Amino acid sequence: MRPVPLCVLSSSAPPHVEHGHDPERFVQIGSLTKPLTGTLLVRLAAEGVLALDDPLERFLPAPANTGITLRHLAAHTSGLPRLPPGLNRLDPYAPFDAEALDALVRRLDTLTTAPPGEHEEYSNFGYAVLGSALAAAGGAPYERLLGEHVLDPLGIRDVTSTPPPQRRLVARGLFGRPVRPWTMTGAILPAGGLWATPLAASQLLTSLLVERRLGEPAPSWQRAGRLLWHNGATKDASVFAGALEDGAWVLVHRLSGDADTTDKIGIETLKG
Repeated sequence: MRPVPLCVLSSSAPPHVEHGHDPERFVQIGSLTKPLTGTLLVRLAAEGVLALDDPLERFLPAPANTGITLRHLAAHTSGLPRLPPGLNRLDPYAPFDAEALDALVRRLDTLTTAPPGEHEEYSNFGYAVLGSALAAAGGAPYERLLGEHVLDPLGIRDVTSTPPPQRRLVARGLFGRPVRPWTMTGAILPAGGLWATPLAASQLLTSLLVERRLGEPAPSWQRAGRLLWHNGATKDASVFAGALEDGAWVLVHRLSGDADTTDKIGIETLKG
């Protein structure tokens, strides 16, 4: 079995890298994108561009009777399913472009599985809708708004949806050939389409959760006791990022979609 490239950055030890990983090359961070989208939401709210409890139909052509707010989308309590319908089996998000999202938004009332606010259901679909609403509210593409309101104020550069091919680090398949990653530059981008160097991702983690340079953490972060955390997984990459109330933090990235193992490494590092 081919060894899995691993990168561990933490507050308690020097960087730990195995099997050819590189903390300065771009990797897919999957759903670790979501806390950045949530941070953009609260930043736009602080600037008066929108309010967390604004109804979705203020920004997108959603039916008026859904009751879904931006806060519901950020907290995974919108009642929307985990995934949008009509995904591709081999490259699931490739057909999920802006036109496909718009068509789904217009019939959103037929897609909800529960009333908004009733219970939590983790939803990539919900974050795609949230990202589209933020772009409409801010009058600019999602990634430009993320740069202006989140990344630039933190002085963090190496986060993007389209890193230079020569700086990408991807898994290797048969005969050592690079594995083609999923296409996630369309409507799914705000839910899980960003790439970052592990160094940049760790800077985001410490800036947002430890130093809190942009205020209180966004509602996108998961909480378990004293731990704020989020993970992410794509076809062949997984990441765990977490910080404790005492300031201890860890970021783990592996070129493997086995998120459970990646999470376990992160938790054990924090315990150690």
